[in-house]
Amino acid sequence: MYSEIASNKRRSIIFVGVFFVLWLAIGAACGLIFRAVEHPAQMNATGAYVSTSYGWSPVVVGVVIGAFLAIAGIAYSLTSGAALVLRVSGAQPADPAQFKQLHDVVEALALGEGLPKPAVYVIDDPSPNAFATGISPNKAAITFTTGLLSIMNREEIEGVASHEMSHIKNHDIRLLLVVSTMIGMAALLASVLWRSALFSNMGRNRQGGQIVIVLFAAGLMLAIVGIVFGPLIRLALSRRRESLADASGVELTRNPAGLLSALKKLQTNDKPFKAMNHSTAAMCIDDPLQHHETWYHRLYDTHPPIEERIAVLEKIASGGSV
Repeated sequence: MYSEIASNKRRSIIFVGVFFVLWLAIGAACGLIFRAVEHPAQMNATGAYVSTSYGWSPVVVGVVIGAFLAIAGIAYSLTSGAALVLRVSGAQPADPAQFKQLHDVVEALALGEGLPKPAVYVIDDPSPNAFATGISPNKAAITFTTGLLSIMNREEIEGVASHEMSHIKNHDIRLLLVVSTMIGMAALLASVLWRSALFSNMGRNRQGGQIVIVLFAAGLMLAIVGIVFGPLIRLALSRRRESLADASGVELTRNPAGLLSALKKLQTNDKPFKAMNHSTAAMCIDDPLQHHETWYHRLYDTHPPIEERIAVLEKIASGGSV
């Protein structure tokens, strides 16, 4: 298990590097496209206008812009990414008086792990779910929906909280936070570029039309990152981390029954989690996008099938090894 935690830390660095190189490549590709389509006319010694080239300057400029955007995105994910996730999901700090049992459970588990107590948040949503976010155990938060709190007893809430506490201990919440933020940034920029290209007046002249081509190309490459490449990276990261968090949670509580019973209740859930989307669903204990979908959706599932997770916990509860 400790080797898996170390692996999560290494993968955080590797995937941040992968995204950085990917943004540099997009910048370089846009520069190459601009270089290919734009040939300014200059007057030669005889007074005639001839087509020239910008040389490699557009590629250099594209790489610099890509590097700036990548650094800004990574810095934002590490400084404000967790706050953004909590804000867009509608999470509110859990009142210590109203949610005293919840605070007591989280505090006891944090003491058991030797970690600082995470901030505790609640989302007013009937769909039962929970997730952890943050860049480190010192800056972590665990969020529960009111739907989950309404259907689970203390033992089951402890099981869910232990699963999320394990994500914090295993340092994989930072990894998903960075990846999800960069994916969301790519999708947002793609939308902005496409809108700029479609609704601008630049296409009315030759030079403007060439800029529109570059904007469309940049938007297409960013869309591929946000829609195809990014989710595949999340897929590679997430499935193993969920199984690890289940096992780590049971190790923390020494009671597989709580998490097992909680997962069985989550298995029957058919209420959509309105506050979650494809970028943040990977953080949840139960993938809110997975239920009642056709087989091809499983190609992008960020969680193992919940019935498989239940089977593993039942094996642990019966004294078997996994």
